[in-house]
Amino acid sequence: MTDNDQKQLGKTLWNIADQLRGAMNADDFRDYMLSFLFLRYLSDNYEAAAQKELGKDYPKVNGDDRTVPLAIWYEQNPNDVPAFEKQMRRKVHYVIQPNFLWNSIANLARTQDGELLHTLQAGFKHVEEESFESTFQGLFSEINLASDKLGRKYEDRNAKLCTIISKIAEGLSEFSKDIDALGDAYEYLIGQFAAGSGKKAGEFYTPQQISSILSAIVTLDSQEPKTGQKERLEKILDFACGSGSLLLNIRHRMGANGIGKIYGQEKNITTYNLARMNMLLHGVKDSEFEIYHGDTLTNDWDMLRETNPAKMPKFDAVVANPPFSYRWSPTEALGEDVRFKNYGLAPKSAADFAFLLHGFHFLKDEGVMAIVLPHGVLFRGGAEAKIRKKLLDDGHIDTVIGLPANLFYSTGIPVCILVLKRCKKPDDVLFINASEHFEKGKRQNQLTEEHIEKIIETYRLRDEEERYSRRVEMGEIVSNDYNLNISRYVSTAIAEPVIDLAATHEDLVSIDEAIREATEKHNGFLQELGLPPLP
Repeated sequence: MTDNDQKQLGKTLWNIADQLRGAMNADDFRDYMLSFLFLRYLSDNYEAAAQKELGKDYPKVNGDDRTVPLAIWYEQNPNDVPAFEKQMRRKVHYVIQPNFLWNSIANLARTQDGELLHTLQAGFKHVEEESFESTFQGLFSEINLASDKLGRKYEDRNAKLCTIISKIAEGLSEFSKDIDALGDAYEYLIGQFAAGSGKKAGEFYTPQQISSILSAIVTLDSQEPKTGQKERLEKILDFACGSGSLLLNIRHRMGANGIGKIYGQEKNITTYNLARMNMLLHGVKDSEFEIYHGDTLTNDWDMLRETNPAKMPKFDAVVANPPFSYRWSPTEALGEDVRFKNYGLAPKSAADFAFLLHGFHFLKDEGVMAIVLPHGVLFRGGAEAKIRKKLLDDGHIDTVIGLPANLFYSTGIPVCILVLKRCKKPDDVLFINASEHFEKGKRQNQLTEEHIEKIIETYRLRDEEERYSRRVEMGEIVSNDYNLNISRYVSTAIAEPVIDLAATHEDLVSIDEAIREATEKHNGFLQELGLPPLP
């Protein structure tokens, strides 16, 4: 499937969603739509593996999409089913019984079968509790098939689901069965739903243009310009991963073999489920990623609570787009937390530095961290000033990148990217002021490929350019009381030309003399004509 077909598939599905959701909140309908798309992916992937496993024994159905070959095989070979499912668990790590496969569900929807709702409920339960053997427990926990938003009566809800599923099936049938394309369609839909979610979008979506910059930063070896991209990242972490798009962007940039394992953490249960689905839809095996549902600030992920430095997990790359200026309630005990005790606690009014210190704590010595934060972290005083000072004194802040305003769906404020390293080589901080480099859009401003590439290359080569980027020695930063406000170091203002007053005075005198001479000459002509002179 071509790139254009993939984009068209996403647009087709979005049009279906836009038509069918009616009065339902976009966030609610998103969960139904994406869950059905995920079920389609699981089914296609499973049936393709089953066909390969059964070989010539896989039933032929003469291209009839409404017939489920695996259902026929199950009926004809009941005694072989346990061994077959055991083999499928070993190869693709999950099992879906034929009556829960997408084509079976779609057939019920096409015929307006009254059992669709019950079958779908049983199918979701099967996937959660049996199919993945608890690895994906609760995957559909936020999908309420009994919701009044679908209809007050069972019959109404069933009819609504029949319409939604049959329309999705119809839309998908226009395209070839390319499993990879479903991942791109899923990502497109997430972006479209985010666009309509306003402030809620920040909970689950990092715009692709920002994601591209962050993923490039942590995958480039900026200290060795000739080497370009790193060969491999064993572990990457996004501790506020949302739908997982940022992690997937890094994986795409590095290639499937360029990453050992992906780790993510997400507090919102719905978004946590979206992230797990998103990983699978993009071909990431369940053994290649781990997404944890929990609170980053209280650090309730057991894997990260290891107190023995020798056993503590460390990551080659840490990325994050945490909630901006999130109000939190730091306890006295957190003041002694290993993540914060050397730097101090972020204020209750803004947890920005708490998020930063959490991720930085788990960064390898040779690793790179890139985090999106509001501009306030660059200059606010109090506890934040102390944290900023120590990070600078210890040589951990490598680059500060200022981005244009109105790039996010959730906020119009301009934001910055902080790049941190434990063992950075240059004894300076690179400032990139990209605040005026964008294309204005109707709802959000956009960074073009050229804008993104300019930021990435400036970071990689540590280039200096007037009104855009500058390497600033620590002495100058100290003299500015550790204030990192970007405009202090890279101003985009165009200086007014310097006026030479003496030269200007001479020009005026010369002009005045020329006027006097011209007036005398003109009056001479007037006198010859017998006309009165000019005053």
